[in-house]
Amino acid sequence: MAVQLNHTLVNVRDKQESATFVADVLGLASPTPYGPFLVVQVENDVSLDFIDVEELHPQHYAFLVGEGEFDEILDRIRERGLTFWADPFQRRAGEWNTDDAGRGLYWEEPSGHLLEIITRPYGSGG
Repeated sequence: MAVQLNHTLVNVRDKQESATFVADVLGLASPTPYGPFLVVQVENDVSLDFIDVEELHPQHYAFLVGEGEFDEILDRIRERGLTFWADPFQRRAGEWNTDDAGRGLYWEEPSGHLLEIITRPYGSGG
């Protein structure tokens, strides 16, 4: 069997708030409980397993989406009045990038993790 990522832990202040936020903004199914976790499943058989912790270290999570999904997610970000950026340094607010002939943007979830959507993998050309 090839090595595949199956799941990753997402340390947050409030797993209900963060897991629901991520699932809602990305247009995914509602989180499901599994032991101490709330699990958000993405389409490639990888899950984000949210767990409450006291000490946070913000991370970065990037999601590859289609052009249609990009527009839908951007609409949900705007509907929520969230700030988004074209760059990970959060200098170009209200914009998206066009790296690799695709589109990408960043925003924060409630615990401060930086989320990203891209329509083309980095390094794919274009």
